[in-house]
Amino acid sequence: MHQIRATAPTDRSAVEALLDRSFGPDRHLRTAYRLREAASPCRALQRVAIGPDGMLLATIEFWHVQLAMAHGAQEALLLGPIAVEPARRGEGIGVALIEDGIARARALGHALIMLVGDLDYYARFGFSNAQTAGWRLPGPVEQERVLALPLHANMVLPKDADVLGLHLSAEQAA
Repeated sequence: MHQIRATAPTDRSAVEALLDRSFGPDRHLRTAYRLREAASPCRALQRVAIGPDGMLLATIEFWHVQLAMAHGAQEALLLGPIAVEPARRGEGIGVALIEDGIARARALGHALIMLVGDLDYYARFGFSNAQTAGWRLPGPVEQERVLALPLHANMVLPKDADVLGLHLSAEQAA
């Protein structure tokens, strides 16, 4: 059993340690991290899963990004990183965090979530790479791993866009 709650400032060191265990200490060199460096976190969607003993079991983060196109820009959320304590993987904790995050993002009025990840895993949540082939990130990426989830019915995604971090004020980033 676990509880999902907002990430507290006191969770930060445990979150960073879990991310290091899950992705390695060189994780900051990845393209998704480069994108996050230029983005504001969506604090309302930073969540953790806590076990009955108070231990941090998993974490999920969302970041504000924009799709810059020739005719303007569209705001989106970048999902990730998400990490589950290795000994607790396969228990549905990550699935619960993703479903919670998507539902909260939709309720907050966000239109689009994107991520860099495995289609085989994220397709169950509705993510697809069918319309992201022309999206460019600030570094190397396997294009088939650029996934998107529109949160509004009949939303048309841009075919060609630069994905950029979006800095917002503390009030806007909430």
